[in-house]
Amino acid sequence: MTIERMPADDLPETFHVATDEQLRAVSNLTRHRIMAVLRFEPATITQIAERVGLAKGSSSYHVRLLERAGLVKVVRTRKVRGVTERYYAMAARSIELPDPGEGGPDVLMRHAVADLEAAPADGERHVRIAHLRLTEEQFAELGARLQALVDEYRELSDPSLPDVSLVFALFRPAQPKRAEGDAK
Repeated sequence: MTIERMPADDLPETFHVATDEQLRAVSNLTRHRIMAVLRFEPATITQIAERVGLAKGSSSYHVRLLERAGLVKVVRTRKVRGVTERYYAMAARSIELPDPGEGGPDVLMRHAVADLEAAPADGERHVRIAHLRLTEEQFAELGARLQALVDEYRELSDPSLPDVSLVFALFRPAQPKRAEGDAK
């Protein structure tokens, strides 16, 4: 048995999605779920298929698209009965998507909502929305504190434990347009 490894320490911190091909690759919910499987440890096509609930052929198709877009890569190979088994992993520790622009779809939020809706209804959840009125400084401070909290818990993540997803969006909503003659 031959095992070739690519060191995980060589992973860049962030992969910046920049091309249409990359954006199409991450925009698909199935590929989003495949990347979630690869978030903590490498996996083969068979392992990915089992964890995501796909046929091996479908899993292979989606992984090839992610690999072609540069989002995942082969990090280890192993010979099994004359066949080379490939282990795939994320190409970076995190992925940064471009700003969707005004009125554009926010892919990340769409996937988060789809994952939330697919989560077991009897499982523990903490879903809240809060409407705040903040100064620019408070807004920036809250964003930094949320990011620091995420970073702190990311360091504590243990791949042997069940997945937990955390999504936060701190933004200023669009202001409704007032009709002419409306009082201010």
